[in-house]
Amino acid sequence: MDAPDHWSGTAPARVLAPDGTPVGDTDVGLDDDELRAVLRWMIVARRLDSECIALQRQGELTVYPGFEGQEAAQVGSAFALGPADMVFPTFRELAVALVRGVDAVRYLWYHRGTWHGGPYDPRATRFGPICIPIATQIPHAAGFALGQQLDGSAEITIAYFGDGSTSEGDFHEGANLAGVWKLPLVLFCQNNGWAISVPTASQTSGEIWRRAEGYGLPGVRIDGNDVLAVYAATRDAVARARAGDGPTLIEAMTYRIGAHSTADDATRYRADADVERARVFDPIVRFGAWMAATGRADDEVVAGYGAEADAFAMEVRTGVTSQGSPPREWMLDWVFAAPPASWQTHRDEALA
Repeated sequence: MDAPDHWSGTAPARVLAPDGTPVGDTDVGLDDDELRAVLRWMIVARRLDSECIALQRQGELTVYPGFEGQEAAQVGSAFALGPADMVFPTFRELAVALVRGVDAVRYLWYHRGTWHGGPYDPRATRFGPICIPIATQIPHAAGFALGQQLDGSAEITIAYFGDGSTSEGDFHEGANLAGVWKLPLVLFCQNNGWAISVPTASQTSGEIWRRAEGYGLPGVRIDGNDVLAVYAATRDAVARARAGDGPTLIEAMTYRIGAHSTADDATRYRADADVERARVFDPIVRFGAWMAATGRADDEVVAGYGAEADAFAMEVRTGVTSQGSPPREWMLDWVFAAPPASWQTHRDEALA
């Protein structure tokens, strides 16, 4: 079967073939309960993703970036992190946030427009604020990792970004800093084939994982739709960073099944046939097939996860839609640390 076009070149490392048959060592260090938890989170994340798109279409969210097809890349990598490791996400890592214990309703306050400055505590969740500007979270992550290094901390940092981010200066600056200082940082690129409407081949030259050599750090290309391969690669990169051996660049090959966001019409720039071809590599179907074949999760177990996912999606929907509009005062309360004398007059007039 043909992989998506942007997968051409170096074959990505994988453990499971697209049909779920093993092609590598499936003993990646996860016991049966942990493997079932991985499958559960992938199913829950996809169901919530579809619910979020429905919420936006119904006017309950302002905009939302879907991640269907990228569940293995997100859940598999998140499972390889320690509880105190720090995550710097883009705007598309809702599945990572769920695994890290971020409250989904509070996370979605950002997309509802009811809170902008930090709807969840990044210190408590070890999950940084959603980052909309492309690639700016990468130097932030490098700086945080430098702080961990200077503090002698045992924790590491992971930065998530897309293929389009690697064309930004922030990526190169962050990767260079990480290489020079041997920072405890994992650079995790989800190459989903599209930088909004621009295909990978039109916005980046060569294979992204190979850029690691220029920064003096190892790079690896993996099948981002194979959750066992994702977990294994991230586990190794995390262990390397924690041991003081420096950063790793992971290029996880996946595909963005949906549009860039609910504000985007992907049918204007790509063919439906390409999307359907990518569906053959569905990460949940692949992992579920292996779990069933090895007796770890039968149809009844999967159905139970589906029912749990439905209930969770409805719980999140209720929480999101019951969130009222923020007080008008909020748009004025944090303008000045020390308001000038005239500010109270302007404030009163604006709120009158």
